[in-house]
Amino acid sequence: MIVAVKRNNKKRNLIKLISALAVVSMFVYYYFHMSEEYAKQQELENQKQLQLIEKNKEEEKSRKIERIIYREIETAVDLIGQRKVIDVKLISNKALIVVDPDTNLDALKVRYGTTALIKKDLKDIKIALDLKYIIESKYNEK
Repeated sequence: MIVAVKRNNKKRNLIKLISALAVVSMFVYYYFHMSEEYAKQQELENQKQLQLIEKNKEEEKSRKIERIIYREIETAVDLIGQRKVIDVKLISNKALIVVDPDTNLDALKVRYGTTALIKKDLKDIKIALDLKYIIESKYNEK
């Protein structure tokens, strides 16, 4: 035997209203929750883009400085003469150029003046160019 319990209309309508309000409130909560998640995701993407732009700027700056250093050392070697150059090294912010002892350094002295430190030995001549000063002057120029 099946027993069915019927409630009066007022209680049934109240239960329907409460359940409808619960469903609507869940949808509203879900909407605001997803809006916050989307905003956080957009903020993270913006931060990543800013970091990528910053990284690209740093890489471009380092490439520009590298080109300046390369051109300056190339100019110094051309002023000395390639056949006279024994070795070229970069040590911290100095370029060390080792040349033969019978090399004419007048052109190099005219171009770099006191920023070129020259040490003469019996076996070779060592020239240290201050790259920090050269980079600052060339980088700010462009």
